[in-house]
Amino acid sequence: MRTDVTFLSAGLKLAGHLYTPDSQAGGPRPAVVVGHPGSGVKEQAAGLYARRLAERGFVALAFDAAYQGESEGIPRGLEDPAHRVEDFKAAVSFLTTRDEVDSDRIGALGICASGGYVLPAAAADHRIKAVGTVSAVDIARQFRLGADGAQDPAVIQGMLDAAAAARTAEARGEGVQSFQLFPDTAEQARALGGRHGFEGFEYYRTDRAQHPRSAKFLPWSSIDHMVSFDAFRFVDLIAPRPLLMVVGREAVTSWMSVEAFQNARGPKELHWIDGAGHVDLYDKARYVGPAIAKLTDFFGTHLSDRKVNRLVAQRVSEDAGRAGGVNAVRP
Repeated sequence: MRTDVTFLSAGLKLAGHLYTPDSQAGGPRPAVVVGHPGSGVKEQAAGLYARRLAERGFVALAFDAAYQGESEGIPRGLEDPAHRVEDFKAAVSFLTTRDEVDSDRIGALGICASGGYVLPAAAADHRIKAVGTVSAVDIARQFRLGADGAQDPAVIQGMLDAAAAARTAEARGEGVQSFQLFPDTAEQARALGGRHGFEGFEYYRTDRAQHPRSAKFLPWSSIDHMVSFDAFRFVDLIAPRPLLMVVGREAVTSWMSVEAFQNARGPKELHWIDGAGHVDLYDKARYVGPAIAKLTDFFGTHLSDRKVNRLVAQRVSEDAGRAGGVNAVRP
């Protein structure tokens, strides 16, 4: 069951979809906040994961970040890491007010850029009892170093020059200065970004998963907001709460999840999905199925009581047939 909800984050009203199990028997349930990828909206990957978790007995909240989707905030599309971290905390606060949620059993899941934002959010907010990520990236590292970590340093310097010029133009009344996030064609996307670039284009710009409210342009001011952010700086503070990081074996961005995992103190687990690229884990059933199975087991173990664990065990068994080719790394 899905309910449209709103809640405040640092003074801005955020829009969310609250997914609850069909059966409300058994009292308050464990809950998971689910954050969407950069430029995404709650109707895409975050909503898919939230719905699948609700089918397995959890209350799950997918929401649009501030400045994006149906949430408030000007300029539209702004990527502000500090506010994105605050959004996670605000979502947890909202869940603590819900009768169907056990406020002592709340976890958080971040996908792509939200996989980076959820780490500092959890590090500072002890109400988050378990942390999961899927295709996690630190968006600042991605802009500074490139998706593969090998970007020419001159690129980010040029972007910072453009961001500075944009702020001056806006101060002179020339309106919000933005740049296009995705190329116009699949061929251009592949030429500029290889498999990773094409995956992003296909997901956000074709019938595969495009949504009218997902961001197609990014305000230039996002660049200087992002460049000095460090998603992994305080990941060690998550301990002793558990951390699970789900990563596609073929993802060009996987080095970032590995770096975060190495900096975390544990209990922690790095879980590989063979054959999957970064964006494959957003929506492709052959990869999402095993990811959901692992996340269900993880949150079931660390958030659930015996009654919910029985449902978790049943759902994990159903997913087991789809979980071939999955490997895990533990501390």
